[in-house]
Amino acid sequence: MASNISNDLVWQITRNQNSFLVNRNSGGGFQFSRDPLNLLNKHSYKAVGVQATENGVAVTTKKPSNPQQPGQNLVTVTYGPSTSTRKIYKGVADKTAKNSYRADLREEAVARVSAVRRSQLPKKDAPAQKLRGSKARKAEESE
Repeated sequence: MASNISNDLVWQITRNQNSFLVNRNSGGGFQFSRDPLNLLNKHSYKAVGVQATENGVAVTTKKPSNPQQPGQNLVTVTYGPSTSTRKIYKGVADKTAKNSYRADLREEAVARVSAVRRSQLPKKDAPAQKLRGSKARKAEESE
């Protein structure tokens, strides 16, 4: 792109020809995004990506320094399974703040990391259901 064209203008021109764009006509015609960097899954201009890895979390952000080089623009930071959750939250908040992301996306990024970490917890077994009513009386009588 030419350097004298603003990024906002480029977005306005190309936003309807996006390969990640998903149009939904139900409920008022929403536009969603399948972009792996899109945090809110809304079709919008700026986002940060959080993906689950093997019992860890990978945070992918864009460098603000060289937006004209897409191949070198992405930075991925991986947090392992033994890293404390608070340390990951602080790292994600710092990463988004230092890369000039919007302040409202910072909270959403921490919420996404929290959801990923919760999904990686071991599942608890459901307790055996107690017998109630007539089935409980029959079980007592048979004992």
